[in-house]
Amino acid sequence: MEVLFILIAFSLLLAGGFLIAFIRSVKSGQFDDPVTPGMRMLFDDTSQHHHNKKEE
Repeated sequence: MEVLFILIAFSLLLAGGFLIAFIRSVKSGQFDDPVTPGMRMLFDDTSQHHHNKKEE
């Protein structure tokens, strides 16, 4: 039974460590993507344009 408590405590510490690492990476801007919005306007949305023609 003691092993179960040790494993639960270890898993909570590990999950907390991953949560702290995730929050630090978000705050440091690691998940920001400044390139994609500028590239998106260069490509046509042919599927949406083609879909609108079918409705008319």
